[in-house]
Amino acid sequence: MLDQVRARLGLEAGTQSAPSVGLFVDGPNVLRDEFDVDLDDLRTVAQDLGRVGVIRLYLDEHATPGLIQAAEARGFEVIVTSGDVDVKLAVDATALGSAGTIDRLAIVSRDTDFKPVLEHAGTTGIETIAIAPGSYGRSDALRNAADKAVTIDE
Repeated sequence: MLDQVRARLGLEAGTQSAPSVGLFVDGPNVLRDEFDVDLDDLRTVAQDLGRVGVIRLYLDEHATPGLIQAAEARGFEVIVTSGDVDVKLAVDATALGSAGTIDRLAIVSRDTDFKPVLEHAGTTGIETIAIAPGSYGRSDALRNAADKAVTIDE
């Protein structure tokens, strides 16, 4: 049975598994009516980048129970903070990247504050991806700091 699990994960001797992806979503910044972002679309983007190791949605204390429930039903780990969502997301993403747990770091935001997170991850050899909720919501600084940029509506 262990061999079946290894085969499914691509861990057999001589094989390479897909890169592990950590997807971090800045909820208050991208889950807005003007962007019409769908959680299923975000999950698909993460799956297209590799094997999803971590998929987290960061929300503030004003998040509705319905949003939290919908995110959890779609496989997101929901992190609700009473303080600044950006700080918690940045610390978690940096820590996970530094631990060597992921091969690719994807941040879904339109906030330039995450530029240092992508830059730091890049210096440690992690591939970085900036995901924007739409052309209107894209941060050029964030996009330019990443190895790859994805715009959801394109």
